Amino acid sequence: MEMIIDFPGGDRVDAHFGPFDVATDQPAPGYMPKDPTPFLVFLSSIGTCAGIYIVGFCKQRGIPYEDIRIRQRVSSSPINGLVENIELEIQVPPDFPEKYYEALIRSADQCKVKKSLEHPPKFKVFTSVA
Repeated sequence: MEMIIDFPGGDRVDAHFGPFDVATDQPAPGYMPKDPTPFLVFLSSIGTCAGIYIVGFCKQRGIPYEDIRIRQRVSSSPINGLVENIELEIQVPPDFPEKYYEALIRSADQCKVKKSLEHPPKFKVFTSVA
């Protein structure tokens, strides 16, 4: 897969891949960004990816999933600001079958974003003349 990252102005940095565009922005003093920061997009990909697996689990079993929510909490180091802990709380409605609670957790654990963090890729950064 290839993505094109461009710089449309200000502190905006956008990604383009296939038919999709993902806009990001950076806050500056006195400026409210129009779009989320790249880091917030990254963090949101964890919970939304887990959600995709939960939706798939429920669809396979004919279980309604519209009232399920994931509450994601992120704890960062006060020293370097890096993420130390991520907690995903799957909130189910009162009528959700209790026998599926553990299976729902196992489904969310299959998230490809989470697995990629657990087994990080190698990075190669270089320049070229376009």
